[in-house]
Amino acid sequence: MATGTESETDAESGVRSVLRQVVSFERDVLVLSLAMFAFSLAFQMTSRYVPEYLRLFGAGPVVIGLFGTLGNVVSFAYPYPGGALSDRLGSRRALTLFGLLSTLGFVVWLFADLFGVVTTAPVTLGPYTLGSAALGPYALPELTLPVGIFLGLLLAQCWKSFGLGATFAVVKQATTPERLATGFASTETVRRFAFLLGPLFAAAVLAAYSFEDGFRVVLAVAATVSLVGTVAQHVLYDASEDTLGKSFAGVGGVVTDLRSLPSELPPLLVGDTLVRFGNGMVYTFVVVVVVEFLEVGVTLPVVGRLGPAAFFGVLLAVEMAVALLTMAPVAALSRRVGLKPVVALGFAVYAVFPVLLVSVPTAVPASAEAAVVTLLFAFSGLRFAGLPAHKALVVGPAETDAGGRVTGSYYLVRNLLVVPSAALGGVLYAVSPELSFTVASAVGLLGVVLFLVFGEEFEDAIAA
Repeated sequence: MATGTESETDAESGVRSVLRQVVSFERDVLVLSLAMFAFSLAFQMTSRYVPEYLRLFGAGPVVIGLFGTLGNVVSFAYPYPGGALSDRLGSRRALTLFGLLSTLGFVVWLFADLFGVVTTAPVTLGPYTLGSAALGPYALPELTLPVGIFLGLLLAQCWKSFGLGATFAVVKQATTPERLATGFASTETVRRFAFLLGPLFAAAVLAAYSFEDGFRVVLAVAATVSLVGTVAQHVLYDASEDTLGKSFAGVGGVVTDLRSLPSELPPLLVGDTLVRFGNGMVYTFVVVVVVEFLEVGVTLPVVGRLGPAAFFGVLLAVEMAVALLTMAPVAALSRRVGLKPVVALGFAVYAVFPVLLVSVPTAVPASAEAAVVTLLFAFSGLRFAGLPAHKALVVGPAETDAGGRVTGSYYLVRNLLVVPSAALGGVLYAVSPELSFTVASAVGLLGVVLFLVFGEEFEDAIAA
């Protein structure tokens, strides 16, 4: 959250300046930021590896895609009931409840083998006729669904689903319009440090153990971190002045808010939805591509040889390091060039990364493959540089007292529309990883083009 004066230079918008702003937060916002760090740390050291964990239980691409789609359903469905529950329990109790449920989710993942698996029988569909053309028959393969991993996902995401609209509204109220992107960069930096440290910890553990044993260690640590974050948040957070959740009181209000979205948001929403749909098709499979498709590892000085699973943690850390180094400076740049170009840059990186990941490393000599993959993940980190500007473009046009409602409505629609993306990606991945990732890039690029053509600038975000 930006607290500096208007005379601050853009150079002061680096990570060090951001951290100074973080420690100057009011107590309740600081406590929530630290809790956000704890839960993000737990989730990031585990969630990106869960698709590979699924493979230990015999799950194939279709089931992994269904797992990703369930995550999309949770992202869409949880915020509104969470807000209603907060209204009934109060923010402090609700946050504690969500934290305990998230902790339980990590424990369920840890002991997923105790819940068993459900296996479906193969199904043949068709043949069908369309006019004079024969379609099918289509054979749906046997599916193996590990119950504990799917149940754990429903629980592990509870805490992070709670405060989306409230976080936007708090930054909106405490930040002048031209510094919105910088304000979001400050709060994002707190969370993204966890995105950096979590995968590095996972990489260190997986370098020392087999994937199965090492990942169980990581899950145990994640459950511990989540529990500590829950307790600290319950003890330190003072919600006496808080009104979180009241922006999401009813579905009728959501419909009204959708009809009254500021004119800048519909074009952004269309482009954003397509970009996120493309990303959702492959997001769950990135770890599978690195570990199983590319099978790329690396030998590092001092550290020694890292297998593909451990190397994937390093790649995620590289991606997030680039994000942390560029997020605040790019947010400051957006004050000069506007939000739209910066958002478009982030969208473009989202869109082209999938096709680059499945095509470029296989076209270079084996000796250069690890370096090329590392560069690609560093490039992918630039997508986060546009995130503060994107958030500012979402909430900026809203009236001062409507930031939470506008944000909630916007993300409700976007998250609903991207729900089937991972399942579609899983079906295409079962045919070919190249097909799935190429189609994902095509969908994302369509979103970029539409946003560039029809997207509007939020003029108040440009410094005079």
